[in-house]
Amino acid sequence: MRPVRSLSAAVLIGVVALSAAACGDTTESGGDKAASAAAVTVQAANGAVTIPAPPKRIVSLSPTHTETLFAIGAGKQVVAADEYSTYPAGVPKTKLSGFKPNAEAIIGYKPDLVVLSDDMDGIVKALTKVKIPVLLEPAATKLDEAYDEITDLGQATGHGKEAEKLTGDMRASIQQTVAAAKSTKQLSYYHELDNQLHSVTSKTFIGQVYGLFGLTNVADKAEKAAGGYPQLSREYLLKSDPDLIFLADTKCCGQNEAAVAKRSGWGDLAAVKGKSVIALDDDIASRWGPRLPEFVKTIGAAVQKASAGQ
Repeated sequence: MRPVRSLSAAVLIGVVALSAAACGDTTESGGDKAASAAAVTVQAANGAVTIPAPPKRIVSLSPTHTETLFAIGAGKQVVAADEYSTYPAGVPKTKLSGFKPNAEAIIGYKPDLVVLSDDMDGIVKALTKVKIPVLLEPAATKLDEAYDEITDLGQATGHGKEAEKLTGDMRASIQQTVAAAKSTKQLSYYHELDNQLHSVTSKTFIGQVYGLFGLTNVADKAEKAAGGYPQLSREYLLKSDPDLIFLADTKCCGQNEAAVAKRSGWGDLAAVKGKSVIALDDDIASRWGPRLPEFVKTIGAAVQKASAGQ
């Protein structure tokens, strides 16, 4: 479980001026005071992380956090991003990997802050050992965590106000979308992660987003659903007969409404007959950052359409 977060005020880390011993002056110099005032401590999943000054060379090993950094105005501070950071345009994408991080390769970019969502192969310890500040911000498990991580990144990069505005806009957009999508019937749905029929349950972050609309998740009662990401059988899905089918495998696996309709027996499903098979952007549907409201709007539009057709 991620620790409870609290963002500290600027902390004093200046040292007594070297001249103090010679002239008896124990006050900080103007430069020391400026440096002290700029330092912040952020409570991340790897504990309290102190960033001495606004970072100028950020390395991001998380596509979601890369999106956030650019959304809050810290894009120019990012000197390198991992191989899956494809958004927005202009991201300095490299061959760096968040799944198999190479400390030496990361250090080569001379970062003054590294942001990641997974501590793979002890990368946090390796970077901390050479005094590089590291923010470990794991995949969000609920909406408040997503907002909190954006706030953390804003605080760490000197863009606190921009982060506050972004989270405020996200909250307002999501609330507005949910309020507008009213249904007179309890609708069920199936969210497809890949063409091997892996799905998500209501306990996952994605499942909780759907839960905002009061939708019933057909994967919740599946075998091995406790893990959050069960692989459903064709027979189980046909029996469940969801009202809505959301495809988060359009890029990875080339799935779309036509492909689903051609699957054996799927042509008789309520979602297929009712033209309620929704193609999602794989990336938007799997990230918990700034584009989350777009995912929510897609769900809301589908709910409204399905409700209107009842």
